[in-house]
Amino acid sequence: MPETNDALYSRGRYRLEWDRKRDGALRSPFLQIVWYDEEAGRNRSRTTGTADIEAAESALDALYLEREKGQAICPTCLRPLDGVGGYLVANSIADYLEAKSEIGSIESIRPRLAHVTMFLDQTDRLETLTCDEVDEALIAEFRTWSAKQPVIEGTKNPVARDRAPGTTEGSVRQWAAALNFSYHRKDTRYPAGFKARKTTEVSQPPTYRSSVEEMAKMFHYCLYPQPPKGQQWSEKMRKRQIEHRANLLRFLQASVATWARPDAAHDISTDPKRAQWIAAAGVVQLNPKGRRQTRKYRPAVPVPGKFGRLLDQTTGFFVTVDSVRKAFDAMLDELGLPRERETGLKLIRRSMATIARKRLTEEHWIQGKMMMGHVKAEISDLYALPDPANLGRALRVTSEIIDEIEVLCPGAFTGATPELQVVGGTAA
Repeated sequence: MPETNDALYSRGRYRLEWDRKRDGALRSPFLQIVWYDEEAGRNRSRTTGTADIEAAESALDALYLEREKGQAICPTCLRPLDGVGGYLVANSIADYLEAKSEIGSIESIRPRLAHVTMFLDQTDRLETLTCDEVDEALIAEFRTWSAKQPVIEGTKNPVARDRAPGTTEGSVRQWAAALNFSYHRKDTRYPAGFKARKTTEVSQPPTYRSSVEEMAKMFHYCLYPQPPKGQQWSEKMRKRQIEHRANLLRFLQASVATWARPDAAHDISTDPKRAQWIAAAGVVQLNPKGRRQTRKYRPAVPVPGKFGRLLDQTTGFFVTVDSVRKAFDAMLDELGLPRERETGLKLIRRSMATIARKRLTEEHWIQGKMMMGHVKAEISDLYALPDPANLGRALRVTSEIIDEIEVLCPGAFTGATPELQVVGGTAA
């Protein structure tokens, strides 16, 4: 039995605990459900009548559903009674968002489920639809409705675009995840009775890739900005534009040097507590200390010396804003690069992989997969990563590409980065 009185399981205000005396001895052999009664101003408790943790959890779940959700519960099996009430989809979504609030992907989960909530609201189902009423027919109706809803990008100067089928399926996927979460918590009797369509079925992957020469133009855009046609800039205005594009420049540097996904590139920091920049090994751990790895695995990668020196000069986050998307889109427009989902923040990652694959050859492309996090490196020693047998060949190719960019755009990686005074990980 546990040595402390910490909650073994909790849900809402209800906690599962052993009832102990001051000396640690048990008052009862049975697990107790404890909660704070605000009206009485004190804790209350109820015995589960069992020492089995799984059975006690079911008792706590039943009490929670009965008191907090108004669900009729069978006193024998402790499950919701058939034909009585039902767990609202709106509650399922709210519970899921609360449970996942600390994970890294929550910023993409929220808008996907907000889209589902909007559908429920506009079709007068928000306060009535239960989890076990969601079937393939309803999901088909949702897909038809969703296809007609434009995606609004930007806040100051919003732009509407057609909603891609893949975007709709992202909402379907999160809807299923929320229902399955409620099922595992015993809020509802059945798991989701539908599945999202595969990405390959609804989306055509972007085919556009940038060459080394085109990536060099991106760096040139940041370091040597030019006024719009017919306008002239003072030296003060030119310097201001360089400062405005500083974080975009840093995003480009990080993306080229590490091949990282955009969120991981934004997340690179030299804060010792995050244990990401291992200067002695020349390695960046894209997954900071304390962050749980997700399906989109963040590897540890060796980086060229030119990028390493930039990290040595940095305190805190290398990119000091939450997102460079707006600046990146402005650059795409300035350079006349394709839009319509062919480009975006992942363009650098895709382009680096395409260029490097040809140079590594298929024999050594496994190193490219390791750089991208598609294959996990089975290397325990970070100092071994730059070895040619591990990721050293990929490091050499990355260094070559950086050198070529540097020739085409002097200063891209060699100190022309505008000085940023960093305080606590943000630009002062």
